[in-house]
Amino acid sequence: MAQSMKETERKYAAPAADDISWLNELAGVGPVVSLADRGIHELDAVYYDTEDLRLTSGGASLRRRTGGTDEGWHLKLPLSGDSREEVRLPLSEDVPDELGELTLSRTRGAPLRPVVRIRSTRSVRDLLDAEGVAVAELSLDSVRADSRLVPGLHAMWTEMEVELTEDGDPKLLKRVEKVLRKNGIERASSPSKVARALQETTPAPDGEAGAGIEPGSAGAHVQAYVERLVRALSDLDPAVRRDRPDAVHKMRTTIRRLRSCLRSFRSVLDREVTDPVRAELKWLAGELAPERDHEVLRDRLTAGVKELPGEVVLGPVSARLQAWDAAEQAEARRRTLAALASPRYLELLESLTRLLEDPPLRAKASGRPGKVLAKAIGKEHGRLRRRMDRALALPTGSERDAAVHHARKAAKRVRYATEAARPALGKPAKRLGKRVKTVQQISGDHHDGVVACDLLRHLAIAAHAAGEPGFTWGVLYGEEKATGEARVRQLPEAWERARKPHLA
Repeated sequence: MAQSMKETERKYAAPAADDISWLNELAGVGPVVSLADRGIHELDAVYYDTEDLRLTSGGASLRRRTGGTDEGWHLKLPLSGDSREEVRLPLSEDVPDELGELTLSRTRGAPLRPVVRIRSTRSVRDLLDAEGVAVAELSLDSVRADSRLVPGLHAMWTEMEVELTEDGDPKLLKRVEKVLRKNGIERASSPSKVARALQETTPAPDGEAGAGIEPGSAGAHVQAYVERLVRALSDLDPAVRRDRPDAVHKMRTTIRRLRSCLRSFRSVLDREVTDPVRAELKWLAGELAPERDHEVLRDRLTAGVKELPGEVVLGPVSARLQAWDAAEQAEARRRTLAALASPRYLELLESLTRLLEDPPLRAKASGRPGKVLAKAIGKEHGRLRRRMDRALALPTGSERDAAVHHARKAAKRVRYATEAARPALGKPAKRLGKRVKTVQQISGDHHDGVVACDLLRHLAIAAHAAGEPGFTWGVLYGEEKATGEARVRQLPEAWERARKPHLA
């Protein structure tokens, strides 16, 4: 079973070896009152990657390390800011299957092999608080890196890093850095040892992703948004595989944003290339949908039952909900994991990589973003206007419910298009996105209620067939109906505020 921990650190160029007087200045920084010397450690790590270094280019690293207090396999995945997640497994000869699966969104199935060996002589000091508990660790490393891709090439350097304990306060890093900079110690230029080692011992790859796009153009803005979403999709993959909270929801939302972007900006990116990618993204979103939809319904109905007065809850209501949850959740989870393990998913990842490396730009990609992107948003807003006007004109019933949901999808596309265009269009795009988001949320709550009513009806029928009281299911159904109607009554006012794009 893998262990996971959050690692928050900053790396620095090594200070002058003959001057460590500044160490005493760290006592008194934040909670630090003293330093404790933990001696010297010899570390030996072999880093694994694909031949074209897909892990490293994706901000991740995989190593087999001996020596020190944490021997074993370590997979490091990027988080926000100075943090990374480190997934650990015990030592073995070959890459553990579990870690291999967690790298798939970056390797795209390419084999992992040793790429560099890094040996470090590490001098370690703990930064202790008033209780003698370590709040951070300061280490000075003398490093030698030997390439496994180009035999004979090696690099040597020294560096320093300051790492918080798992519950450490990130503000401490900033305070320590002030002391270090005052003493002439600057941040390291490379984000990690393996990145520096490969940079110094491996020939640089030819070209760059998205090369040839004119800076500041409409194409540059769209491509930057696409790249951010593709990277987010890759980052979310390991979290989904390990069933991290909200990971499926975030991945599904990222897919929707990406699909929407490729549709909205067809004037910038050639649809002959992007439409097949959109179709595969739709497939993946569909495979994730049962798990996410189940989460939403489960949380909604569980909360609804808890809010009811005790005298209204008749029969084994919670037990029936739990039985439904267990049966549906297991199948939805199986479907998610099967999709991520499929060759079709790996081919989708390859298609997204090609989209970044060789963007299918159209003539308008070189145009002014203020004109090209605003026009694309205007088209999406026009579709939203037609759908929303039709939905609000319909009488109460299933046809109106479907029309509101249809309009909600259009609202999402407008909102996502404003996100891509915000760096170019500024406040008008941000304002429109915010107003359309309100419309989307109201119609989304309404749709969730419609789906909940359908499930409640089926649960009531099953309860009746088992000889259980149906009263509670009827109460929940009525509350969902009333809430849905209340949300629809809020739509006209919200829509009036978002009716005109005002992007000029």
